[in-house]
Amino acid sequence: MEKRTMKLTRKVQIVVDLPTYRQRKEAIDTLYRWQNRCYRAANLIVSHLYVQEMIREFFYLSEGVKYKLADEKKDPEGILQRSRMNTTYRVVSDRFKGEIPTNILSCLNNALISSFKKDIDGYRSGIRSVRNFKRNMTFPFGLEGIGGFAYNAEKKAFCFRLFSIPFCTYLGKDFTDKRKLLEQVVSGEVKLCTSHIKLQDGKIFWLPVFEIEKETHCLKEEVIAEASLSLEYPLIVKIGKSRYTIGTQEEFLYRRLAIQKSLDRVKIGSKYCRSDKGLRRQLKATEKLKKAESNYVNNRLHLYSKKLIDLCVEHQVGTLILTDQQEKAAIAKTEEFVLRNWSYNNLMIKIKYKADRAGIELITA
Repeated sequence: MEKRTMKLTRKVQIVVDLPTYRQRKEAIDTLYRWQNRCYRAANLIVSHLYVQEMIREFFYLSEGVKYKLADEKKDPEGILQRSRMNTTYRVVSDRFKGEIPTNILSCLNNALISSFKKDIDGYRSGIRSVRNFKRNMTFPFGLEGIGGFAYNAEKKAFCFRLFSIPFCTYLGKDFTDKRKLLEQVVSGEVKLCTSHIKLQDGKIFWLPVFEIEKETHCLKEEVIAEASLSLEYPLIVKIGKSRYTIGTQEEFLYRRLAIQKSLDRVKIGSKYCRSDKGLRRQLKATEKLKKAESNYVNNRLHLYSKKLIDLCVEHQVGTLILTDQQEKAAIAKTEEFVLRNWSYNNLMIKIKYKADRAGIELITA
């Protein structure tokens, strides 16, 4: 039976809700300590999982050595003192006990075991290397870590406590569905799942995961739409005898190239800028434009994918076929200009997510 729910992840800035600077600094230092312990624990967990899985390949061990990954209490051939999932958890919990909440370690352990199982074929065949985690990684926490989630009318923000640290959200001029989703969490309409905290550029971001019901539309399975990605238009859609285009080359590609050229000019001119406050002051204009291209592309791709799905819903399309994708992907790999500027893969990811939410079956040909 097809699942009628799906999970959405949003990025919400949060601030520590404490009165004095010293208290806020202590809370932020605690978050950075948790991030550091999580980074170290993640590398330990993956290393232990890899050794456990590859121990069968250690053919040079003597014949009397047992290598069955099972609890010795349940299986006489087992070499583990506890369940396999519990082994990695005990490794990190014993090492970092008292330095980080165990709920974070438990969520991290479960997530890494799940991702390790997906990548195991690549490890066995030698086409993948063991994952390596960076110091600025996000760290997860479960619902047990969140308390008192509610809307505060005085502060005009959603407030909650994360392991006794109080936070309030900062949505600013939000034009997305973040506020609506948070309101639905307070009212109980939407379920909140395991989420993450990200520390970036001196700011704290909460990455909540919402479990929502899929949209219900009157779709017909016999109605099929064919969409293709091209250089002339980001999307060309055929529904029956009708043909539609979404976006234009001038709107997407030329604007993107204009941003690239602008950044190049700013980089050349930055060496002549006044640098009375050091390198940061001299490169201020460059830093301002660095994310302009990625932000513009992300915005356009969201718009194109939304227009495509809205068009399918309007015509009651039950099946959406993306045609000639393998050929387009091959061209993009050989043509450096296309690979750099057209973002085929990113657009396909956004189409897949929106099609799943609307209940449209997506086929890639």
